[in-house]
Amino acid sequence: MTLSVRNVAVAAALSAALCTALAGCGGGSGTSGSGSGNQAARMGTPGASAPPSSGASAAAPQAAGSSPAAAPPPAKAPTLAPGPNGLTPVFERAKQQTDKTVALTFDADMTSDQGPRAAGGEHFDNPQLIATLRTLKVPSTIFMTGRWAEEYPDQAKAIGTDPNFEIANHSYSHHAFTSPCYGLPALDAAAARADVDRASAAFRTAGAVNTVPYFRFPGGCYDDQALRAISTAKVTAVQWDVVSGDAFAKDPDAVAEQVLTGVKPGSVAVMHCTRSAAPVTEEAIQKIVPELRKRGYRFVKVSELIGK
Repeated sequence: MTLSVRNVAVAAALSAALCTALAGCGGGSGTSGSGSGNQAARMGTPGASAPPSSGASAAAPQAAGSSPAAAPPPAKAPTLAPGPNGLTPVFERAKQQTDKTVALTFDADMTSDQGPRAAGGEHFDNPQLIATLRTLKVPSTIFMTGRWAEEYPDQAKAIGTDPNFEIANHSYSHHAFTSPCYGLPALDAAAARADVDRASAAFRTAGAVNTVPYFRFPGGCYDDQALRAISTAKVTAVQWDVVSGDAFAKDPDAVAEQVLTGVKPGSVAVMHCTRSAAPVTEEAIQKIVPELRKRGYRFVKVSELIGK
């Protein structure tokens, strides 16, 4: 089965080397994968709402000042109907493209074997970014790996009980669901399906309740086999149409300009919530948010875009 990958010109030359260094950066390099299925399978059609696949449970009381008051878990989040032959549907951008809304999404990446690096002081989290999103009141979707939630359970809980955010599944291990994918080790179909469930379990263990039935493939790489492998998870796969280029970037102005140039009504922008791999994202957000608001844009979570 052929993997179709759409290359974005900016930062493409660095993508393979940089993503390999991060063990796959979830698309922030400037490249997103797209499946070999037809457009109906990729974009999907509005389907019946489904409860979050994570089986969210109630969170324990929060420490004073740790985050805004927790909201109850969303009863249902909109999903897309399965594609042909029951393939997992894929969402890239809102079909309603006249409303000036945009979803900023942030991949909280950590691979299953990066524990020693974290123990050695490498920061895969970015609490200042989350604080800035709260301060600026930017509703956001965080695509979190299960390994990240295990490493930073307090932050996962604080994000996952904050009504400003929703947590979506970015796999447990950040291994590839198809190959090749930036040198990531690949999972077979059974392991891929189990990886999705393991991530959801990590969110529950951390106490995150604002979870939604959306999934982002590590590296953005997928094909029909990958879509079939996770079809029983009843999730909508979420890609993007705007690449921020924040992975390993050193210039926040360049990241901001890339986002501002790419955003259109209904866009989904991919960024990162990982200090070691995306150190200037928080600075870029301080430029992106006021400028897009000046242009008349409203920030929404992915669930609102899919619900249109």
